[in-house]
Amino acid sequence: GRLGGKMNPHLDATEWNWQIDPLGLRYILKDLYTKYRLPLFVIENGIGVIEELPEDELINDDYRIEYHRDHIQAMKDAVEKDGVPVIGYLGWGLIDILSSQGDMRKRYGMVYVNRENHDLKDMRRIPKKSYHWFKQVTESNGRDLS
Repeated sequence: GRLGGKMNPHLDATEWNWQIDPLGLRYILKDLYTKYRLPLFVIENGIGVIEELPEDELINDDYRIEYHRDHIQAMKDAVEKDGVPVIGYLGWGLIDILSSQGDMRKRYGMVYVNRENHDLKDMRRIPKKSYHWFKQVTESNGRDLS
């Protein structure tokens, strides 16, 4: 995302100015493997966005699906085209949790937790569209990214 501490003008970014760079993931996997010659495991990869629970409780988070699809494809390209031994991928995270700043507005999860920063509401867990997509991805071991 950043080059020399500057924003890359060719990349999209989240509301928190975290840039989205799946090609950068492939590049760094290849670079790390070339340098250390050890298997790699992608962890805590995800996109934080502001989300609210709509009245119908259907959260169509296509942006999260696109984010993970693009990054998993980049990881697969690193494995299949660059010969990098990647042994796994963990998205961040399964459910919405408080961010490191204690802020619930920044949601990463594939399962919505019905609460806000200062209002715990009923704390129900509601699967988002990305939950069902990621289920098919894991069941196909990453072959089905559609």
